[in-house]
Formats: sequence, structure tokens, C-alpha cells
Amino acid sequence: MKLLTRNTDYAIRALCHIVKCKKKIVSVTDLVKTLKIPRPFLRKILQKLNKEGLLTSYKGMGGGFTLARPAGKILVTDLMKIFQGPIKLNDHIFKKGICPHIRTCALKLRLDVIEKSVISKLEAITIASLVKDVCKGL
Repeated sequence: MKLLTRNTDYAIRALCHIVKCKKKIVSVTDLVKTLKIPRPFLRKILQKLNKEGLLTSYKGMGGGFTLARPAGKILVTDLMKIFQGPIKLNDHIFKKGICPHIRTCALKLRLDVIEKSVISKLEAITIASLVKDVCKGL
């Protein structure tokens, strides 16, 4: 099981870089060069973040991207939902159908508790907190 997909990881890295740059507008070329993310992947990710209202794009010479809202208001879970869909660790689906024992399964009940805990911890992580941690050397 993979908690974060490549696109979510790239989105997090791009947003953190935009925050660290402290420039008004960060170009795609700068992001590609610094983050070493393939340009086609990065462009799609940035366009999706723009469409979802997390980035603002500027076209033309000197164009690029800025955050559309404060880094402290952008949650890792927001990015996971955008690129991965709803956060579910346990669907309890077998052979394309829901398990008939879903209401009484002891394992599912424990996994539900773990899922709530993981989601709660993920919801506490913002882009601002990640940048702050990197600056502290964590």
C-alpha cells in the first residue's frame, strides 16, 4: 500500500518550493530545475492545483505560479484528495463486492480506528509546517 502517490508527492514538493522562494511568481523552469521533476508531469500537476484554487497562474514573460491561499491553509490531505481521491485505508472490498461481514468484522473495526488516527495526523500537516520543519532541519 502506498500512502502518497507520485503526483501528490510532486505537488507537495512544488508548493513547498514556492513558499521557500519568497518570490512573487515562481516559474515552471525554476521548479523543474530545482526539484528535478519532469516538466510534463509538473505542468499537469500545477495546472490541476491552479484549477483547484491552490495556485494562481501568470502567463507570458515572467510568468509562473504563486500560492492562491496561505501555506498554513493548505493541508496535505487537500492534496491527497485532489490527486488520489477520498482517503481510505480500508475499503473492505473483496472481488469487486463489499464484504458481507462488514458490520461485524473485528479486523475492520480495528482498521477503522487506525484510519481515523492516520487521517487526524495527516490533517495536522500543512505546507507551512513542512517548510518550517525543513528550515529547522527536521
